[in-house]
Amino acid sequence: MDFDPLMALAAFGIGIVVGLTGMGGGALMTPVLVLFFGVTPMAAVSSDLVAAAVMKPVGSFVHLRRGTVNRSLVRWLCVGSVPAAFCGVLVTQALGDGQTVQDGIKIALGGALLLAAAGLGVRAYQRLLERAARRDGRAEPLPSDRTPVSARPLPTILIGAAGGLIVGITSVGSGSLIIIALMALYPALKANQLVGTDLVQAVPLVFSAAIGHILFGDFQLDLTLALIVGSVPGAWLGAQLSARAPGGLVRRALAFVLLASALKMFGAGNVTTAVVLATFALATPLIWMGLRRRHGFSALAEPGEDSPVVRSNLAEVSASGSSAS
Repeated sequence: MDFDPLMALAAFGIGIVVGLTGMGGGALMTPVLVLFFGVTPMAAVSSDLVAAAVMKPVGSFVHLRRGTVNRSLVRWLCVGSVPAAFCGVLVTQALGDGQTVQDGIKIALGGALLLAAAGLGVRAYQRLLERAARRDGRAEPLPSDRTPVSARPLPTILIGAAGGLIVGITSVGSGSLIIIALMALYPALKANQLVGTDLVQAVPLVFSAAIGHILFGDFQLDLTLALIVGSVPGAWLGAQLSARAPGGLVRRALAFVLLASALKMFGAGNVTTAVVLATFALATPLIWMGLRRRHGFSALAEPGEDSPVVRSNLAEVSASGSSAS
């Protein structure tokens, strides 16, 4: 495959979305390669992971210098994630050759995309609960740099293993699924510590998966170069725009795209996809307004309500270089 400028342009657009949202590029890049550029699922996953391995260390060095990394959590996560990520590649091989393995990867990718879309909803609802608790004086004081966070080895290893396996098979999860699990297990982590810890643990995780795909997958150099050339400047631009973008709107749009991609990975027809997406577009705003009213907020968000916390978190994630997780 020769270098494809259109693919680099698509990677640039996805990089902008990643810069705006902090979501890992694998959740968008891999399905775009499969659905619009006709790349086989194995080649898409392999090349996306190798591109991620090139870009991940940049952001991790930033957080290590800032001291926003819980090294103990990183170690326990890597105990589970590094071998599991490599084993994820072996799982794809065990599925069989030819069309069988490609179909298996598409199904696994569709499932991972659904989890990522659901994760966006979970994160948004957690923020809503936190705002309600602080408003009512029920919340604990906000964590500080000195707030102790004690590692819980077994559940942390299990999170790493589950995330690593999913990343090894689908390339999705190192910057989306794992960070949601960390939020639930370690609520005392500050936002920058959460991002820094997740990003640093993702470096050996993605490297392990990338090595496995280079050895046993379908890595293509030209394809990987196109992803790197496009996504890096796109993510930088998205980071600059994130301070002005409405976080809630971007998250809803991203969930819509993830759901659409998942449906196509599952082989849904155009009519079925259109009906499901239309239902999603109509129902989710009503459900969200109901949840807001249930917790004492107005049905519609007040101007600037989402921006102080969410925008800073999105900028923090995107500026950390999480453009291909």
